[in-house]
Amino acid sequence: MAVSKSTNTYNRQNWEDSDFPILCQTCLGDNPYIRMTKEKYGKECKICARPFTVFRWCPGSRMRFKKTEICQTCSKLKNVCQTCLLDLEYGLPIQVRDAALKIQDDLPRNEVNKEYYIQNLDSQMSKFDSTQPSNSALKSKGASDLLLRLARTAPYYKRNRPHVCSFWVKGECRRGEECPYRHEKPTDPDDPLADQNIKDRYYGVNDPVAEKLMRCAAAMPALPPPEDVTVSTLYIGNLPDNITEEELRGHFYQYGEIRSLTLVPRAQCAFVQYTTRSAAEHAAEKTFNRLVIGGKRLTIKWGKSQGRQGINEKNDPAPALEPVPGLPGTLPPPPAFLHPFPPQMPPPNRANDFFNLQHYGGWGWAPPPPAPAPPPPAPLHYPSQDPARLGHAHANTPQT
Repeated sequence: MAVSKSTNTYNRQNWEDSDFPILCQTCLGDNPYIRMTKEKYGKECKICARPFTVFRWCPGSRMRFKKTEICQTCSKLKNVCQTCLLDLEYGLPIQVRDAALKIQDDLPRNEVNKEYYIQNLDSQMSKFDSTQPSNSALKSKGASDLLLRLARTAPYYKRNRPHVCSFWVKGECRRGEECPYRHEKPTDPDDPLADQNIKDRYYGVNDPVAEKLMRCAAAMPALPPPEDVTVSTLYIGNLPDNITEEELRGHFYQYGEIRSLTLVPRAQCAFVQYTTRSAAEHAAEKTFNRLVIGGKRLTIKWGKSQGRQGINEKNDPAPALEPVPGLPGTLPPPPAFLHPFPPQMPPPNRANDFFNLQHYGGWGWAPPPPAPAPPPPAPLHYPSQDPARLGHAHANTPQT
């Protein structure tokens, strides 16, 4: 065990011993049968330099091994994970959370003052619930709009991937598929995200991840109300599979009186119609990119006007379409001496081109002449009425 020669080296009462780490769901992994190794007083905390119990585990298959980096006292002080140092409730860096909640960091930076502060805080936390954050500001502050928009609602297991194989980058890796590291091109070294410091993240200063999230929050789209003031319906999408109409009504009734609520389970969406336009605007403002039910962030949009669906609301003329380049031009009309159809017969429909080609031999040919009429049939006589047999052969002969 390599520890510094400070006061913590000789004062073993300040050393921390724990039975289980404080971790977020992402660092813990998706394997329910995880195995951990426990090393008592294995390393120093990277914040307060006190020896603490180190836990090491593999969060899943094809993932890298992870271990705790800070002690539990420092973790409870900021309500962060012992490994990734992200907030346990929102999954955000400390700089983003403190900026949204307007919390001032009063943790001393000096080694002696920090050791005295941590020692007093550890004795106070032993009298309270160990599952709650020790910072009183985190208990009293509620969730802000910025936190609700940026909060991560599901674990991000991609963060547990192995590191890039340095031998593969140099073209010297001989392990092939058995290599536990990633064979991918590394990121740009000039990228600000490639230079991260654990102390800067804990104290909430100069964190490149937090600065990137703050820029994303400033560029997030808004949900302006439609011009039609009669629209008071909201479209709710990305609903959980097991949600009920009563549960959905309970979330949206707090913003105003609901006239009707239509739930479409197959499409995983619903339509909420309020009695007033002001209630619908209030609900859209409070729930857009903020409402999370069953671990899923709901999609909030305005409904369309029933009287203007499929109609251009501005009544603008349709824009002229440009011709497609490379296509041949229109064909010239046929000569006048070619009469593909008789004058008394109207031109056929273009949809019956196959019929016309079959019966008239093509567009440039005249129809065939009609067949001659058959001769009239001879008069029929029964054998008993045949004039030749009755001796009236001269009956049909003309008189001279």
